[in-house]
Amino acid sequence: MVPIIVVTARISELDRVLGLQAGADDYMPKPCQVHELIARMEAIMRRVRPVVPDSPVIIHGPLEIDIASRRVLLNAIPVNLTPKEFDLLRVLASQPGKVVSRKQLMNQVWGDSWSRRTIDTHVSSLRKKLEGSSWITTVRGVGFKFRSR
Repeated sequence: MVPIIVVTARISELDRVLGLQAGADDYMPKPCQVHELIARMEAIMRRVRPVVPDSPVIIHGPLEIDIASRRVLLNAIPVNLTPKEFDLLRVLASQPGKVVSRKQLMNQVWGDSWSRRTIDTHVSSLRKKLEGSSWITTVRGVGFKFRSR
């Protein structure tokens, strides 16, 4: 769904009604104030932006990631992860098949302070703890992808 705000010089009540009936989400006559237009845009986006709650458990075959308890099971056996490894796995596993760039991962897991080696080290450690590299694949020059089994 694409939200639509009509900004027009037509100001009669009939024009407003017809604009809204035609599918507009809001109608603003010109001249309009920029701050009001931005506020209306933000209000519409709050209504139309899908709110997808984090699933309490992400399951991919034998891999179970419990978000609330921050617990990971592989073949029903607990996997001991550091907090950053868990966050990295959660971000990747919540978007299976999608390439997540290094920058996105670093911003979501580490914030602003990080180095290229940080992510490589954590991905390597995570692969070992998940019994191999088949869960997380490297997309050269871009980032990483989680492959569900």
